[in-house]
Amino acid sequence: MSVENTDLITEDGMEFPGVDGFLGTRASLMLDVVFLAMFLVIPLMAGSIALARFRRQWQSHKLIQLTLGIVLLLAVVAFEVDMQFLTKWEARAEPSPYFSEATQWSCPAGVALIVHLMFAVPTALVWVYVIVSALRQFPKPPVPGAHSFQHKLWGRVAAIGMTMTAITGWVFYYMAFVAS
Repeated sequence: MSVENTDLITEDGMEFPGVDGFLGTRASLMLDVVFLAMFLVIPLMAGSIALARFRRQWQSHKLIQLTLGIVLLLAVVAFEVDMQFLTKWEARAEPSPYFSEATQWSCPAGVALIVHLMFAVPTALVWVYVIVSALRQFPKPPVPGAHSFQHKLWGRVAAIGMTMTAITGWVFYYMAFVAS
């Protein structure tokens, strides 16, 4: 079984490791997938919250949130495997005027990545907490109860965190892989 060379060669002859994306930028496949996925996750999350809050459709809210949680978990695992083992994102970001590998954590793109991670990591932990505590404390099928106040509070924190994760991720994506 032969493995096809998936390295991107740019117009100026630069070659990038990993599987190339499909959006026409320097980003890898998984960067493009996650970039686009967040355009679906945020409206689905908002719609799910609206179902619970305004229509009292708690079972639909539960199913959507569980599905989003599982899909995002799988996407994050695939993304991290790509970033850690297949793609050297720094090489793909090097042509950007906002990135320098020599100062990767203090250049504008590096700072954007740090800000993104400051939202992404805690949000993932909060979302796991919200889902696990809801599964443990709400009856089946779900209806409001003693846990509702805590669920709403931490659910809001998770929703704001997910929105900020998406926005800061899009900013980093542009700065590192689009800007020339």
